Amino acid sequence: MPNRVFDNTASFRFYEELNDFLPPDKRKKVFDYRFNGNPAIKDPIEALGVPRTEVDLIIVNGKSVGFDHTLKNADLVSVYPVFESIDISPILKLRETPLRKSAFILATHLGKLAKLLRLLGFDAEYSKEDVDTEIIRKSIQEKRIILTRDRQLLQRKEITHGVCIRSTDQELQVKEVLKRFDLYSQIKEFHR
Repeated sequence: MPNRVFDNTASFRFYEELNDFLPPDKRKKVFDYRFNGNPAIKDPIEALGVPRTEVDLIIVNGKSVGFDHTLKNADLVSVYPVFESIDISPILKLRETPLRKSAFILATHLGKLAKLLRLLGFDAEYSKEDVDTEIIRKSIQEKRIILTRDRQLLQRKEITHGVCIRSTDQELQVKEVLKRFDLYSQIKEFHR
């Protein structure tokens, strides 16, 4: 099979926890992404394995852009994770508004995490059925943040707020959620 020829090259750099989704040789450094045509910026981001819901800010050549921005040859792209604990509203964000009242919907494989979040006083519902469409529907209708370990679920275009939980240990998962959304001050044990 002959090598594929690419007409264009852009430089990408992913920051902080977004590096968890990248192969080791692309983490925490600038790397070249070769492409043809005029893809929207979201296409290479997702092709590299980073769910759209994990991204809060994209800077191309020093300017903030949306997911529909057309990638061009020689672009320098910086991709930043969700900023729930820092207000970056003066900068163009990729979703309409942040969710400040944290309500969650958890995939069926995170039932123990849901229980622990409830014990800490958070609104954490979990889907007893492993049906992505139901999780997405509840997330949209009830303005809930999806928590899952399923990266493919988070790549669905209907989802606006979702987080990929990295740890498999329930206690570490709780710490991950509390830190990610800066929720330590909102803990009210045994209150729902």
